[in-house]
Amino acid sequence: MTRPWDVIGIGATSVDYVYRLPARPEAEGPNSKIRISSHTVSCGGQMATALAACATLGLRSKFAGVIGSDDNGTRVREALIARGVDVSDAVIHHGPNQFAVILVDERTGERMVLWSRDDTIALDADELPPGLLASARVVHVDDVDQPAAIQVATMARAAGTIVTSDIDRVTDRTEDLVAAVSIPIMAEHVPAALTGEPEVGRALRQLHERHGTLMCVTLGRGGAMIVDGGRLHYAPAFAVNAVDTTGAGDVFRGAFIYGLLRGDAPPALLRFANAAAAVSCTRRGAMNAVPGLEDVKRMLGT
Repeated sequence: MTRPWDVIGIGATSVDYVYRLPARPEAEGPNSKIRISSHTVSCGGQMATALAACATLGLRSKFAGVIGSDDNGTRVREALIARGVDVSDAVIHHGPNQFAVILVDERTGERMVLWSRDDTIALDADELPPGLLASARVVHVDDVDQPAAIQVATMARAAGTIVTSDIDRVTDRTEDLVAAVSIPIMAEHVPAALTGEPEVGRALRQLHERHGTLMCVTLGRGGAMIVDGGRLHYAPAFAVNAVDTTGAGDVFRGAFIYGLLRGDAPPALLRFANAAAAVSCTRRGAMNAVPGLEDVKRMLGT
């Protein structure tokens, strides 16, 4: 079967109000009041940034999640189009688009994210066009609308499509989402929360034993791990002078999908995705920071 799309993404978009600060804020003490160094408005969100990374790396990419009907929704839609992401099957809901206030410590590039998402833009998987999920080589979901993500993953796998994920929070449905996707990609704290095993490598192995699929965990500055067929692969992060870490995990996932479709073995897959994430950390913003293939090759030294 011919699949016209390399990747279809269904999940969150956001307009980010980014404030750069000279120090990390705290509830009490000298940093309880901090003057803002600079501020910008840019587009991001887990799915939008991952798909922008996929498209910039050269994959045929489509966004088919929900976009709000307000000005922020228009801004996100235009940003996706500008990055080469198809939005013809995006679902428009009457209501405000997701937005986030992001505080960036300009000394380290580390960020804190405060986000808001109205219930009016929750996705019902039945809103997707028939046959859409079978038209992609990979379907990528996040965990913002977990019931819809589980339904989408189940439908896509039934159609013979690989499903990857962005899982960074733990609820009573997270284990169901892990089971539903083909290749779970999780934030560092998720495996321990699901298994009770504090050591991330052992926790990842336990999840692999439960579900039998390739599993990946991102470790931020620590790099990333994959368990594949019982073998644990680790790749350290690339050392860079971080300007802004916003969206680095989303870029990792986009680059992971690129490497997966290219046929990379797990060690090379991790190294490529780590390199893409590292490049993004040297730039400001989420979607604005996604690297192209040549940028990643330079980071890899190839």
